[in-house]
Amino acid sequence: MGIFKKWRDRGRREDHSCTAVVAAAGSSTRMGEDKLFLPLGDVPVLIRTLRALESCPEIGDIIVVTRAESMVAVGQLCQEAALQKVRKVVVGGETRTESVLAGVREVGEDVPLIAIHDAARPLVTAKVVSGAIAAAKKYGAAAPAVPVKDTVKRAVGGVVEETPDRESLFAVQTPQVFEHGLILGALEKALTDGASLTDDCAAVERLGMTVKLTEGSYENLKLTTPEDVAVAETILERRGEL
Repeated sequence: MGIFKKWRDRGRREDHSCTAVVAAAGSSTRMGEDKLFLPLGDVPVLIRTLRALESCPEIGDIIVVTRAESMVAVGQLCQEAALQKVRKVVVGGETRTESVLAGVREVGEDVPLIAIHDAARPLVTAKVVSGAIAAAKKYGAAAPAVPVKDTVKRAVGGVVEETPDRESLFAVQTPQVFEHGLILGALEKALTDGASLTDDCAAVERLGMTVKLTEGSYENLKLTTPEDVAVAETILERRGEL
């Protein structure tokens, strides 16, 4: 459960059509340290991510899912940053599905849409978020994506078996936005079935549901390695945000 609930009632926004669940419970093994606390300029990655979501009028509340050992640090960061929409910080699980489900279960029953966003995507823009939310309202499930730039090979044991048509390949990003009941049921079934998922759209796809792809951004990168941090800083500098 959350270490605090509704620490702020001030400044609540009128539009509560969507709650954002921020997945911040990863291990950051490829980064070598907890990437969410790394500074981009002088602002921690997690705070840049949360501020980006706060800027979206469609998002009424934000729930952060993190590791048990990070609960206090994350809570303090949010309070110090005076974030107005962060409502809860909750403990995640051993897998992404368990963690995201923990956040989804905290969303109010009256909220029609849930946007699930990687905490390590601090460069997401309001345009990308709004596009996914608008599509989810119409189709029930939506996610931003960009066309794959490189030729992709499918290989087994280091031997190429297939070269898929690049024109049909997309790199899917977050936030991935869903009807409340749809994603709750899909994640619960995936957990019950023991399915291993790398994104949340896959939980819905397992049920035979379709996901609408919306316009993503090549700048909406996920910080995974130290090289990604250098790229992110370059983008922020170009935006005048450093």
